[in-house]
Amino acid sequence: MSLANQALISVNDYLSGERLSELRHEFVDGFIYAMAGASINHNQITANVLTELKQQLKGKNCRPFSSDLLVKTSATRYRYPDVTVICNEQFLDDYSTDAPTLIVEVLSNGTRKTDRQIKRLEYMQIPTLQEYMLIEQDFVQVEVFRRSQGWQPSYYYWNDVVELESLQVTLTVQAIYEQVNNEDVRQLGAKG
Repeated sequence: MSLANQALISVNDYLSGERLSELRHEFVDGFIYAMAGASINHNQITANVLTELKQQLKGKNCRPFSSDLLVKTSATRYRYPDVTVICNEQFLDDYSTDAPTLIVEVLSNGTRKTDRQIKRLEYMQIPTLQEYMLIEQDFVQVEVFRRSQGWQPSYYYWNDVVELESLQVTLTVQAIYEQVNNEDVRQLGAKG
C-alpha cells in the first residue's frame, strides 16, 4: 500500500497495536513501516556486538538489548535499532525507552541511506545518546559518531579497536566481524 493511501494513526494506537503484533513496525509521523528480515551476516554482526557488550558491561549499570527494544526518538517517531545500550534503567515501560546511551545499526543496501541520514539525525536529538555506531555487513567498516566529538564520524577497519567512550568498553573490529562471510573478511582473515 502506498503512503498516499494510508490513514494516519495515533501514537497510542501504534503502541497498542505493536504490543499485539507478531511483526515489528517502526512509527514515523503517523505512518507505520513493517521491519524487514535480516541477512545471516546482519544477524551474526548483531550477535557479535551484543555478546561483546554483554561481557564487558557485566557489573556496570548499563545493559545491551537486541532489536526488539523500541526506542522513542521524538513525540511522533519510534524505531527498533539493531542494538541499544541503556544505562541507569531508563525505560518508558516494559517494551521501550527514550534514553539510549549507545545505538548500533548494521547497514544493508536497503537500510544504508535511512540509517546514515534520517535515523542518524533523529538519534542525535536524543539527549542521552552519546554514541551512534554504523556497521557495514558487506565489507569491513565501522563508523562511530560521538556527541563528545560534535557528531563527527570516526572510521575503523580490520586491525582497529573501537573505543566506546560512553561505556568505557572496547570492541575489536575483528570481533565484530567474527564468522561473517563477506569478501573483506575472507581476504583479511586469510592474511592472519
